[in-house]
Amino acid sequence: MASSAKDDNCGLFFETTDISSDILAAECPAFRIKSVEPLFYQPREKRIELLVEAHFNPFLLAAKDVAIDLLTDSGTGAMSARQWAALMKGDESYAGSISSENFQAAVKKIFGFRNVLPTHQGRGAERILFYCTVQEGDVVPSNSHFDTTGANIMFCKGVALDCPACRFPDCQDYHENFKGNMNTKKLEVVLKDKGDVIPLVMMTVTNNTMGGQPVSMANIRRVSELCRQYNKPLYIDACRYAENAWFIKEKEEGYNDKSLLEIAQEMFSYADGCTMSAKKDGICNIGGFLAINDEHLAQKATEYLIMWEGFPTYGGLAGRDLEAIAVGLEEALDIQYMRDRVNSARFLGKLLIENGVDIIEPVGGSAVYIEAQSVFPYIPLHNFPAWTLGCALYIEGGIRGAEIGTVMFGERSESELLRLALPRRVYTHKHLEYVAKTFGKVIRNSHMYKGMKIVESLSTLRHFTIHMAPLRDGEIPKNHTLVKVGRKSSAAVYLLPHKNLLERQESVTGV
Repeated sequence: MASSAKDDNCGLFFETTDISSDILAAECPAFRIKSVEPLFYQPREKRIELLVEAHFNPFLLAAKDVAIDLLTDSGTGAMSARQWAALMKGDESYAGSISSENFQAAVKKIFGFRNVLPTHQGRGAERILFYCTVQEGDVVPSNSHFDTTGANIMFCKGVALDCPACRFPDCQDYHENFKGNMNTKKLEVVLKDKGDVIPLVMMTVTNNTMGGQPVSMANIRRVSELCRQYNKPLYIDACRYAENAWFIKEKEEGYNDKSLLEIAQEMFSYADGCTMSAKKDGICNIGGFLAINDEHLAQKATEYLIMWEGFPTYGGLAGRDLEAIAVGLEEALDIQYMRDRVNSARFLGKLLIENGVDIIEPVGGSAVYIEAQSVFPYIPLHNFPAWTLGCALYIEGGIRGAEIGTVMFGERSESELLRLALPRRVYTHKHLEYVAKTFGKVIRNSHMYKGMKIVESLSTLRHFTIHMAPLRDGEIPKNHTLVKVGRKSSAAVYLLPHKNLLERQESVTGV
């Protein structure tokens, strides 16, 4: 008997298209737990000791000393039974492996680009792309560059130019479903005025720097039109492409009846290539790729790939990793999985709001972003309120988050956020309830935290290795100016080091 088209699918990319069609399905978790590992909860006194030893840098803490680890969603997810099974199929041939063929087929089905170069992770793809395209003085516009993207551009002596549709703090008052969009009016001006030094345009989906906010299909389409008009290639930072496809399906007119695969395919049809960290929406612990349509550029990139990553069919990855990525890219487009992921983030956001914490709304899919100055309104930007909040969260509950603010981005920063990134398929609602309760404790003890100062740091990507120290009562850094700042009624007199930072403080606080 002939099989039906549905049977032939064998479950691959098969999904109901109407998000609201099954109320019970919307409430049912997307997975069950098959393997567990214990969490170790250090007592508060020990956590303080460990943080001191780590120079007040959560990145330098040992993972075994962290109870709930929300530092990043990159490579920290739990692989599925299908992915673990796929590992056993790994073909470890140096060249031309079957695993490479499976990986290439999975990537091309979703992303559609002609040339796919595997890399050990996303920043490997960024390095190759920008090394091939960016020269000294070049400008690369984006809706917002994240840390390694901007650093790779600057390493090539280029300028990473952010063109977000909204800026902090106005973003919170900007009632729009797609706050991650590119400011197309600004982009057009930049393309017109600086076109001779623009090698490409980047678009990050979702927009990590802007609170994990999504980008609309209409915005991607318009950016693509501008790039065509000014003859500039468009590349998408595709790390969280499946999450962005979900929000388009949920919020953008005309897409509710489309599958996440169809939406993703349309997104990438407007671009000339992409960089991808498979550690995010590939739901793997390592891996990434650079995808390119331009044959000449792909050939040039392949030369650097061989030097820096490996032979083109494996690119620094084992065959088993390529197999796991091929499965993970597909599973990220499963509508039940994505519904569960987004609902988990919204659940945590709701609990934090109930505990009196200001967050970036609406909540994105990968993380909840906390406005640090809602917890510490008396700590000015130059004393790093978001970094202080990250340290306080560890002291009070053994939880690790990531600062997205002045330490990470320096003068580029327009916000002081603490990101609580949710590893995929790892934590339950019970874990998230604990996180929210810990924030309640941080708020009750907020008077204990005065801010931080830099002791030692590198010039690039300093947040990974920086050494910090807490400010003591009455401690006043030299050569600072008194100024009254504050977002709320608790505004008071604080110290700012120079005019530029004063201007940034005023723009953030509205004072």
